[in-house]
Parts: sequence; structure tokens; C-alpha cells
Amino acid sequence: MKKKKDKKTKVCFASSSGGHFEQLLMLRPLMDKYDSFILTEETLYQADAPGIRTYHLKKVIPIDRFYRLWTLVNMFNSLRIFIKERPDVVISTGVMVTIPMCMLAKLTGKKIIYIESFAKVNSPTKTGKFLYKFADKFYVQWESMLEVYPKAVCLGGIY
Repeated sequence: MKKKKDKKTKVCFASSSGGHFEQLLMLRPLMDKYDSFILTEETLYQADAPGIRTYHLKKVIPIDRFYRLWTLVNMFNSLRIFIKERPDVVISTGVMVTIPMCMLAKLTGKKIIYIESFAKVNSPTKTGKFLYKFADKFYVQWESMLEVYPKAVCLGGIY
């Protein structure tokens, strides 16, 4: 028997490209359960998940001389997407491109769920350190990371 999709709860799944996006795709069963969309970066291969609305923002690299400009552009585009989609929850695996959407959620009383990278066993990511203060739920994938994020929950790896 197929489970009904929860059409009342809208969830934004946000991540950068590469490994962060691969981790996000491990949450596909959740994406299928809710009214979901994905927010990620533009890449040469345009990562997406078939059947799920996907929005692409400009990839932000701090060493790029236009880094601040692209961040500003992404902020405005995130606002446009947020107004259009109106998510109830943002689930993020990081990194920088996801921060504006997470902050918009927080400012409007929506929930943020952050999942620290599987690759981080002993030290935090910059995005994780920043969003730890704002996340309603913060998950780590290694017990050792509970020393870094004492209020986090460790449920093991999502792989």
C-alpha cells in the first residue's frame, strides 16, 4: 500500500553541489513524502533529482573576486524562490549557497534542520558553525562531532 504524500507541509532541501548534494539525495524518501523542492548550485552537470522541482543558484567560491556580488545575487534569488514556494521547513546539508534560504526560514518563523557533512569527523564546517546557532534540529553523522556540537543529535551516517 502506497503512503499518502503530505501535501500540507512544504520542504526545501538545500545543498551545494558535489558531496553535499549526494548526501541530500539520500533523503529522497523524505522528498517523496512531502511537497518538496531542491535548492542547489549551478554546475556544469546541473545536478537535480528527477520529479522534484529544482532551483539553481550561482556557485559561490570565496576566492572568486566576485564572491560578494554572487552572494548578493543569491540572496535576492533565494528571496524570490522563498516567496514563490513558501517552505515550512528547510533541510540543509550545506554550504554557503544554502545560508540565505535558511535565514529567510528563520526570520519568518519556519524550521531549519541542518545535517553536518559526513566528511566532518572531528571539526566543523563554516556553514555548520554558523547555522548551529539557528537550527531547530542539528544532526551530526559521527559521535565524535558531539564534542564540537554538544546540542546536536547523532543518528549515524545517512549513507
